[in-house]
Amino acid sequence: MADDVAMSAADLHAGPALTEAQRRRSLVFVCTAVACLSFALSLQIGLNQNFIAQDIGLSGQQAGYLEACRESCGMVALGVLALLAGLAEPLVAAALLMVFAIGLAGYSFVHEYVWVILMSLVWSMGLHVWMPLPNSMTLALAEPGHAGRRLGQVGAAGSAGFFGGLLTAFVLTKLGVPMRPLYLVAGASATVAALACLGIYRRLKTPGPRLVFRRKYGLYYLLCFLDGWRKQVFLCFAGFLLVKKYGTSLEWMLVLQGIVQLFGYFAAPRVGRLIDRVGERRVLVAYYSSIMLVFIGYAFIPNVHVLYGLFIADGAIWVLAMALTTYVGRIAPKAEHTQTLSMGVAMNHVAAVSMPLVGGLMWAYDYRLTFLVGVVAAVVSVPVVFFVPKHVPVAEARG
Repeated sequence: MADDVAMSAADLHAGPALTEAQRRRSLVFVCTAVACLSFALSLQIGLNQNFIAQDIGLSGQQAGYLEACRESCGMVALGVLALLAGLAEPLVAAALLMVFAIGLAGYSFVHEYVWVILMSLVWSMGLHVWMPLPNSMTLALAEPGHAGRRLGQVGAAGSAGFFGGLLTAFVLTKLGVPMRPLYLVAGASATVAALACLGIYRRLKTPGPRLVFRRKYGLYYLLCFLDGWRKQVFLCFAGFLLVKKYGTSLEWMLVLQGIVQLFGYFAAPRVGRLIDRVGERRVLVAYYSSIMLVFIGYAFIPNVHVLYGLFIADGAIWVLAMALTTYVGRIAPKAEHTQTLSMGVAMNHVAAVSMPLVGGLMWAYDYRLTFLVGVVAAVVSVPVVFFVPKHVPVAEARG
């Protein structure tokens, strides 16, 4: 009890009272939760394009509207996090993952567009309120100067879980299991993720309100907005292009997603160490420059096998976006990590709502215009990244 009184508000999140055993155990549970969440999410992402295009029969424009509705939860999530301010982050995470599990399992029973939207809103709300929490908890648990390394480990756990989900879906599909029961498997995995959150150090909480907008973090907010625009080109339209225009089967979509996650599993820890060593600016320049080339390929290369390669590259490049999170760890005090990451999620989703609407309208005229919009976002992002401060090694920064 005396320890509780002695702990400052900032200590609640920074966690200096943590023993090394508690730190390591909590990181294991964070990795477990992220892996199980990723397992569940992989089923949604892996099945989604075939589910909406072939089972539900949506057009490109309807797919854009669906994605816009789903991503609108990213903005609402900020207000929800503000209402939950002061609660233990692991407990909040557990509750949100149960909401995610219920919505995702509900896909097994829907057959109409309206019900698909409704279930999407349920699981998306749980997912989007959860999104800043694993990064925030990882930053709080990481040793000074090793945030990138710890985020890389958590990212690798997510990739392993994602790959495991895709492999499970592929095997079950080959055995003749239809798509809909797989959503029940996804719900079960999300439930395990919720239970894993209960093993994380309970006193990881953010003092004060989570609804904070600070001008000094404006560059981070802008980068999150641009990244949201880029992200939706991949999530909403890249796979839809392969299924709708080129007739890619569910098995092949699962294989492509699986290869992406294998890249992520091996690359995430290395990218994390790279960020610690060279800084965010160089990594983000490489990230957006590569995206630019990939989107040009989507627009102008008609060979489906080349497009498969671009799809893999597009997904694998995403690991470089980890630099946005380590940037927050560098510019914001630990007591503001969750607030800043949450506002970044909101900015990301302002773009994530608008891009599917714009992309869906453009798809009706020419699908290539949808990907050229992504090129514009990547082109704009490169000069913006040069405003990110240069990397200063930890030893040098300490003087």
